[in-house]
Amino acid sequence: MAGLLEIYDKDGHPEHKLRLERSEVPFICGGCKELGFGLRYQWTRICDICALDIRGFLYQCSRGDYDLHPHCASLPLTFTLPGSNEVIKLREKIESRCLKCQRKERASGRVQGLSYVSSDGMLCYHVACLKEACLDNWTMGYFQLDALANEERKILALQNLAPNQEVRIRAGQSANAMRGIRLLITFLKLVVSAVLGEPFTLVSTLFQISQG
Repeated sequence: MAGLLEIYDKDGHPEHKLRLERSEVPFICGGCKELGFGLRYQWTRICDICALDIRGFLYQCSRGDYDLHPHCASLPLTFTLPGSNEVIKLREKIESRCLKCQRKERASGRVQGLSYVSSDGMLCYHVACLKEACLDNWTMGYFQLDALANEERKILALQNLAPNQEVRIRAGQSANAMRGIRLLITFLKLVVSAVLGEPFTLVSTLFQISQG
């Protein structure tokens, strides 16, 4: 008998679709609680802030229009860059390109996701891209505190966060260029701190690099 690509949850959540997917690893079925391999019906939800899958607890509005990861629901809506008048806001519509993926939109299914954007529009980061970049840095060992004692490893971590930006202050750079790099580093520090839940030791160590 041919398998169905989608089925519906009739037990209290008729609006939820269960999609047939192949799992690359063994899993425990949420229904029968038995060990499973290969094909399974997976209930997928997408966070309206980061546009990534929700696989556990979530916040949902009473009308069911919005689903949020618990941590995404607690992200700050605005903060100010120290020493400047720049305000960073969590926004849906953006005009500039993300510092990581270089795209204006970060779409996943029906959800585009939100971004942190500076008030002048020059600095922008999709929340989803920021989460993934932080995970990449951790996987590559850049977020290990002993590794961050090395100045070059800090530069590599920052460069991975903003691949197409200059993150190192060099001799002979103009005052405007140095100011722009410092502003970028401060922006990255604030948004990384927000997304990681403000692990102060990790963030402050990462961003303690030589700035001339």
